[in-house]
Amino acid sequence: MTERKRDTREKIALGGLVVKAGLRSSNRAFLLGALIEASHITPGSAAYSRLAAIGRKSFGAEPRQPTKGEEDQEREADEKDKTE
Repeated sequence: MTERKRDTREKIALGGLVVKAGLRSSNRAFLLGALIEASHITPGSAAYSRLAAIGRKSFGAEPRQPTKGEEDQEREADEKDKTE
């Protein structure tokens, strides 16, 4: 498969996520802003874990058990949130 076809398929799949989230008719600037904001969330943080759980539920996937490293990152993020 050519790089161009791969890129096109990826973009279609990502667009499908927007539709699945119920945001098909949302303002494009709003969508981009939401995605940019989400890109600033640290993997392993409480916020990241919460959003990932929502996504897994939407896909109908079984929740995956976090790895030891992810558990440590979540615990550190929770402790940091409590001190701020």
